[in-house]
Amino acid sequence: MDKHMKMNGLVKSYDTNRARMLISCPDGPGIVSTVSRFLFEHGANIVQSDQYTIDPEGGMFFMRIEFDLAQLEERIDGLKQDFAKIAGRFQMEWNIFQLSHKKKLAIFVSKEDHCLVELLWQWQAGDLDAEISMVVSNHPDMKEYVESFGIPYYHIPVTPETKREAEQKQLEVVNGKVDLIVLARYMQILSPALIQPYRNRIINIHHSFLPAFVGGKPYAQAYDRGVKIIGATAHYVTEELDGGPIIEQDVQRVSHRDDVAELKRIGRTIERVVLARAVKWHIEDRILVHQNKTVVFN
Repeated sequence: MDKHMKMNGLVKSYDTNRARMLISCPDGPGIVSTVSRFLFEHGANIVQSDQYTIDPEGGMFFMRIEFDLAQLEERIDGLKQDFAKIAGRFQMEWNIFQLSHKKKLAIFVSKEDHCLVELLWQWQAGDLDAEISMVVSNHPDMKEYVESFGIPYYHIPVTPETKREAEQKQLEVVNGKVDLIVLARYMQILSPALIQPYRNRIINIHHSFLPAFVGGKPYAQAYDRGVKIIGATAHYVTEELDGGPIIEQDVQRVSHRDDVAELKRIGRTIERVVLARAVKWHIEDRILVHQNKTVVFN
């Protein structure tokens, strides 16, 4: 436990005084210069800046800025209060995140472990700059493995008869303790009661056959149709099943030589990579959601 905590408790020298600002607002003149001048006048140094506009004439504008500010911890509240005055003029939706405040993750998983293992491996290696606060599962299978990392494991069984009570227990477990829920092949449909408190903060992974191959055994259906490309999609969860804003996708070509078992193996590899990318981009504040689409600064 100590080994894992030490590896993931390291704070980079610049984290203490570094922050990220995310902005979305109607496009118009003066946004970039106003934000830049605001940071300059407060003594901040911009180290990275990205921007995108859907349409300069009446479209939406998106911006991500990373900056350093001395004594950030003591000054962050005042910085936010001052920026709120500017944000109102431009009708901005915005937020400022401190790098020293690591996002806390809850990973939901069922029996398939490939996505969970990838996330734990990247976290252990220091590639996921976050805190994995817990793993929640409707099965006990991975309890021993997860706890070997010093991570709490909550086994909450789910049946059709107990689904509402199980979700209430899940909400009690995560409430106020996590910033992001990751569905790492969690094979249960979430109800609005769980989705609403974590709007755009629940990430799911699924094979890209949906909706072409719905229901059970999608890889067998794909094999029977002789597909030539398989893939995976990571997206935010909404009340529309598998219809939330897409964060990341990837594909790989396959052929008639690949049987169902090989398609599953390839699919698992794509799923674990795509999910890990989406989680990494979220915890690095690289994603802005507009309607049912995402802008990803990567």
